Amino acid sequence: MDRLQSMEAFVKVVEQGSFAGAAEALNLSRAMVSKHVAALEDRLGVRLLQRTTRRLSLTEVGRAYFDRSRDIIHQLAEAEEAASALQSMPRGTLRINCSTGFGVRHLAPALAAFQAQYPELEVDFTLSDRLVDIVEDGFDLVIRIGQLQDSSLIARRLAPSRLALCAAPAYLAARGEPDHPSRLAGHNFLRYAYASTQEVPLTGPGGEVVEVTFSGNLVSNNGDALLAAALTGQGIVLLPTFYVGAHLAEGALRTVLPGWKLPQLTIHAVYPVNRHLAAKVRLFVDFLVDRFRGDPPWDACWLPGGPLAG
Repeated sequence: MDRLQSMEAFVKVVEQGSFAGAAEALNLSRAMVSKHVAALEDRLGVRLLQRTTRRLSLTEVGRAYFDRSRDIIHQLAEAEEAASALQSMPRGTLRINCSTGFGVRHLAPALAAFQAQYPELEVDFTLSDRLVDIVEDGFDLVIRIGQLQDSSLIARRLAPSRLALCAAPAYLAARGEPDHPSRLAGHNFLRYAYASTQEVPLTGPGGEVVEVTFSGNLVSNNGDALLAAALTGQGIVLLPTFYVGAHLAEGALRTVLPGWKLPQLTIHAVYPVNRHLAAKVRLFVDFLVDRFRGDPPWDACWLPGGPLAG
């Protein structure tokens, strides 16, 4: 008899607590379910179930085999669902949340390209720089930038997000250009309100690590507000290169302490664990992974041949 069918019959008997319940669930006769379980025991050469007139119980071997068999059946169902989902059209509404800066610059164009492929899909796209609760707030998917906290959510890496410490040439001409992190004291920093800390480690060419504490006369919860202030020469700003890469390339901003390295962040697509992940989520995440594969365009200023290469 088919081994997988026999395994499925055995698992269903245990879950239903009886051969009759398993037969009804599987749309088989009770005799056929009994034959499947007997064939499985014969093949393994062990007894999986203790049968009495009143109840069924698992043997020690049966308990171990049941746990493994149930996992195998679930994994097979997931594989079939995934294969089916990848071939089906995404339907309904896809609810997405993303930070404002990355969302406007890079996710919105990606969404437009995705919806051109699937015009029947409706998208509810929310931009917010606060950290949302993906489950409580009802999102299918969020884009998160930075270090992820431990959770039961699934995260797919999309791209690196490099940080740049930079200022306008006019600011550096007026206030002086530091050549060591210790020379940053007294400079005006434009600070991001939602940063987990205002202390940032800088690593020098020789491996020296210096913690820099940011302080200044402007704090904002929006990266574009900080960028605007930096471009007008108000101070030094620490922002991801997807904000400042183009401005660095054209010279409107200059890196501060270019020989010193900053921590690198990562951009992830994050979504809840779901044994039967909806096609709309699966397809969009795969689309983003493919779109942002390789060197991100916002880091062009650092790529070979770019103005800041090396």
